[in-house]
Amino acid sequence: MIRSALLLVLLASMPLSHAAPDLTTVSERSGFARTGRYDEVVTLCAAFQSAYPKAVRCIEFGRTPEGRPMQALVVSRSGALSAQAARARALPVVLVQGGIHAGEIDGKDAGFLALREALENRAAPGALDKQVLLFVPVFNIDGHERYGRWNRPNQRGPVEMGWRTTAQNFNLNRDYVKADAPEMKAMLALVNAWDPLAVIDLHVTDGAKFEHDVSIQVEPSHSADVELRRAGVALRDGVLADLAAQGSLPLPFYMSFAEDDNPASGFVDGVSDPRFSTGYFALRNRLGMLVETHSWKDYPTRVRITRNAVVSVLKLVAAHGAAWRAAALQADARSAALAGSAVPLTYKATDAVRMIDFRGYAYTRTPSEVSGKLMTHYDETRPQLWHVPLRDQIVPDLVVTAPAGGYIVPAGYAAMVGARLALHGIGYHTLGAPLAQARLDTFRALKTSFGPASYESHQRLILEGGWQGETRDVGAGALFVPIAQPKARLVMALFEPQAPDSLLAWGMFNNAFERKEYMEDYVAEDVARAMLAADPALAAAFKARLESDPAFAKDGAARLEFFARRHASWDERFNLYPVMRSARVY
Repeated sequence: MIRSALLLVLLASMPLSHAAPDLTTVSERSGFARTGRYDEVVTLCAAFQSAYPKAVRCIEFGRTPEGRPMQALVVSRSGALSAQAARARALPVVLVQGGIHAGEIDGKDAGFLALREALENRAAPGALDKQVLLFVPVFNIDGHERYGRWNRPNQRGPVEMGWRTTAQNFNLNRDYVKADAPEMKAMLALVNAWDPLAVIDLHVTDGAKFEHDVSIQVEPSHSADVELRRAGVALRDGVLADLAAQGSLPLPFYMSFAEDDNPASGFVDGVSDPRFSTGYFALRNRLGMLVETHSWKDYPTRVRITRNAVVSVLKLVAAHGAAWRAAALQADARSAALAGSAVPLTYKATDAVRMIDFRGYAYTRTPSEVSGKLMTHYDETRPQLWHVPLRDQIVPDLVVTAPAGGYIVPAGYAAMVGARLALHGIGYHTLGAPLAQARLDTFRALKTSFGPASYESHQRLILEGGWQGETRDVGAGALFVPIAQPKARLVMALFEPQAPDSLLAWGMFNNAFERKEYMEDYVAEDVARAMLAADPALAAAFKARLESDPAFAKDGAARLEFFARRHASWDERFNLYPVMRSARVY
């Protein structure tokens, strides 16, 4: 009895061992019926670090507009848990991003599942020894917490989910280039710090009902650096093969019909503009992957497929990441030498069609008494093979010759432009002295078309016109952005005025295309008479225009503007794009 009592005393005096943290999710514990709130991410981030202190670091890389911490898990068994260590050891970094659209939340639950299994070496064994995984469970955190049952009415599960856009109503997957949202600014800072070889963006697609359960798209495979496309295709095809081997029906194109709601129209492949993740990272000479599970598959199925995709990426990067990283760095060097080269800024599918067998369901299309339109109804009990057209031959569309030197941004726009260049990690410098009579290329708009409605808080602008040589003075304080840098393709995407996501296209220079100064009509009448009397050639040109152009002859305002544009008071900067191209390096 005395010995037993002493034993109890000793046991009572010993420190209690801490139970291993629970690394499962609400989703797992509910049989993948539900998904947890964001506080679960915060808890799990800390728990993974506690359970694997030598392999996991939980970091905060920003704050949302509503004050929530933006958290990421840095994971590697190599010991490289900092960006500096990863670079020093030449390790490939993979960024897996969930919840950019927070209603499409498969990536969060699948990512935690894949991460735990990889750390336990039950999935992609040994893969974390050869790479660094950056896992952002939820990108759009404020949207994630706008929780509801009907946030995604055309999606099966989970029971409740977040909202597509941020608290400021930004769609983050339209924001990579313009980078308006605080969340995107934080993400780009994370990307600049870690320079991931591959960014895996996890989504759930909308659309029709069919048997195929996931699409995998990677750029560059059709776009950007031609040599780096080999790595993009290898990553894409490797994931497609792994998913197919696990019972999925994956496809390499976005499964959205060529004609809305018409299955018979088939599909058109393409390359996303750089406002999207896959379009953006290719311009940085890195691999961007879009994973789109199918919204009408149930949540357990979608989480499993997304988990399989993440594990496949880890496995493939472990096997090929060193070679792919070397290829990306070689693409950086080629991009820094693009001066004077023809560079595609957009791509399109040709009219070449091939017929494919697509696993859909039997369907009918009948007039609707509600909308009056044709309504498509799918019978999911009757699988049906659709023989439909696919246009997937992708070629360059808008092609522009890169400037020999770079771009010059006048001082009046330097602060706005410089801030965005810094967000993207693009090199530039400020000119300390003015340039007198510099020979530059300028772009004057012959026609402008402003967007009729706001889009992502901007009024977009489309120009017609072209570059032409001019001699101009440039004041001190202007920015010079050299084309000779690794992100040269992204530089052109930002500055070429007709590029789809240029700063101009997003309306950031709209003031330059708004006429601000006018003559009163009674002044313009007298000015026109004086000009006619002083310049016979002008009088002849006016007479010829009246005779050849009936619409002009009937338009009093146009007739007065004929003279205003030729008068010394005319604003020569009106419709002049306030970014110039230079053949020289300053």
